Amino acid sequence: MSRVDFEPKHMKVGVLTAALQELTPRDRRDRDPDLAVEEWLSFAEEVGADSIQLSAAFHPELADLPPEALLDPVANTLDLRAPLDSVRASRVLAAVKQTNVEIADVAFFDNMLHADPVVRQKKLDFMLRVFDAAVLLECPAVCGFVGKHEGRTIEENLADFESSFVPLLREAKARGLVYRVEQCPMPGWTTDDSFHNNLAYTPASWIALHRICERHGVGDQFRIHYDPSHAILMGQDTRSIFQYLKDEGFAFLIDGFHVKGQVVDPRGLSGWGYGGQTLGRGDYVGGSPSEDPADLGNAWKKQTAICEHELPGTARHDPLAYLTNRSVDWLDHQLAARELLEIDFERAPLIVEHEYGPARVQDKDLLAPILKGSIEFTRKIDEAAAAMFALQNEVLPSQGIPVQGVGREAYRS
Repeated sequence: MSRVDFEPKHMKVGVLTAALQELTPRDRRDRDPDLAVEEWLSFAEEVGADSIQLSAAFHPELADLPPEALLDPVANTLDLRAPLDSVRASRVLAAVKQTNVEIADVAFFDNMLHADPVVRQKKLDFMLRVFDAAVLLECPAVCGFVGKHEGRTIEENLADFESSFVPLLREAKARGLVYRVEQCPMPGWTTDDSFHNNLAYTPASWIALHRICERHGVGDQFRIHYDPSHAILMGQDTRSIFQYLKDEGFAFLIDGFHVKGQVVDPRGLSGWGYGGQTLGRGDYVGGSPSEDPADLGNAWKKQTAICEHELPGTARHDPLAYLTNRSVDWLDHQLAARELLEIDFERAPLIVEHEYGPARVQDKDLLAPILKGSIEFTRKIDEAAAAMFALQNEVLPSQGIPVQGVGREAYRS
């Protein structure tokens, strides 16, 4: 009988730099735009991260949306008011080498199919600047949204995707980059009743979009940066999503993970259902969308009325919540990925995305132990899943030993 050694494959655990937006005070970083990246790399080393997902966004003076209109504020840790050049990149890469913290990818989360053509072009141009920065920083990928034209149907948006987003992927291909799409439906992007405002919000839509990309020779550029919090928001569970992708022949689509959870509020769900709060939110004044950005932030009650983001490790262990898809079963999340997806686990990023509101303290000394705990939790969960997979799928079968039990099943109702 042949022997297979126990060789678990672990993922590298990182953190999105939007977790602490102003780690470097604005007056210092505006004068020295790369200082924020250097200091975030040092902070990531301090809290035990293997990598960072480097957040890029419009500078506050150039943003088209004020922070009070956002549920999860973005961060321009990577300051691209001026394009990154080789001198700036060399400085950042020196900090990467010194801290031994990698840059997993560069992230710009915005609506790339914005209805206003001038605003859309501004975002597309900025994304190209992100692409160029990623190349100089020796990153394999960028991460972002697809988005949606608010004034068009989903079917019309597919044509818009083909004419506007596919050229963006051609630019990624020319630079040797992959575009990892996060699947948040972004319900609060609009004050209307639309919930799905990012075309790439669910596996069936990923497949439809990928087929468009394949027709244009950019299928290899379109991948998914999976975030289980959005699955919970829509009543889905990770194992069934991964099984669906495998069944459809698209298990290769997922290329990285955000580790962010969602905890469903059963009372809010009883009142509003999975569509969230549809009326009386406060984003309308006198029957029309409010002109006050703080009021527009109430559009996010489509989401926040029924759930709250979870920083991994901060929600109580709740087996019943896991089984009813009302919180993320982190162990099965990592186990199902190994059992069902086609991923190089030692390469793909596992990024802690901190959006649990009450714990989003913007003080470095207070945030450090919170992130340390979440990163350690994430690492141990991944190690446990890697051990289970190696033992149950490699070691035991090589010796003809059966695996006990049934385990969590996909599609179960």
